[in-house]
Amino acid sequence: MVKVYSTPTCPYCTMAKNFLRENGVKFTDIDVSVNKAAAAEMVKISGQMGVPVIDIDGKLIVGFNREAIKRSLKLP
Repeated sequence: MVKVYSTPTCPYCTMAKNFLRENGVKFTDIDVSVNKAAAAEMVKISGQMGVPVIDIDGKLIVGFNREAIKRSLKLP
């Protein structure tokens, strides 16, 4: 399961979500700008206040790191 903690104004969030879509990866987009409980959850699990935070089956990637996402999802 893939979750992306993001905000609508974050360009790196947009790039991360576009990358996942382009690779056919289904994900849940969690807008932490309006969901305060999810924002608190994101900080608790990652220790980060910045977005995106990408949770791939419990492995956290902070920021848009294309190579780390590919490795975690075993993409070519």
